[in-house]
Amino acid sequence: MKPIITWILITNGYRSRVIEHSAVGSGLKEVKGMELSDEVLSMSEIMTDKPGRSFSTAGTSRSAMQQRTNPVDKREADFIRLVADNLNKKFSNKGFDRLIIFASPSSMGDLRKVLSEDLQNTIYAEIDKDLTKVPNAQIAKHLKDIMVV
Repeated sequence: MKPIITWILITNGYRSRVIEHSAVGSGLKEVKGMELSDEVLSMSEIMTDKPGRSFSTAGTSRSAMQQRTNPVDKREADFIRLVADNLNKKFSNKGFDRLIIFASPSSMGDLRKVLSEDLQNTIYAEIDKDLTKVPNAQIAKHLKDIMVV
């Protein structure tokens, strides 16, 4: 019987890694080439200019224009899209059989929007928790209620 390869995605809006579990007792190992990170920037670092100004619809007064999207949220969503694209490619190439996701709540929502339907059907567990700063050796403790490592 072929072993079930489980990938554990650990991500937030700027850091991501994947750990693999291939059999009971085999432990966990990091999947090389699946680590991604982006520099954490605040809104003031992304938006260096003041907002533009616009004329009012009535009269001659002008006022500052509002941002239509939050640049920090957009940057994090773009990062999650890159993570999802990598996962979708690896899954379509039969790199793994099922997926467990540990992600910050906002990243989890962004992930659900961009994972392929086939990959979504393989999700074994989703946990709204940011474990990106937790060392790989301690991840097994967070999996104890989900699977036997």
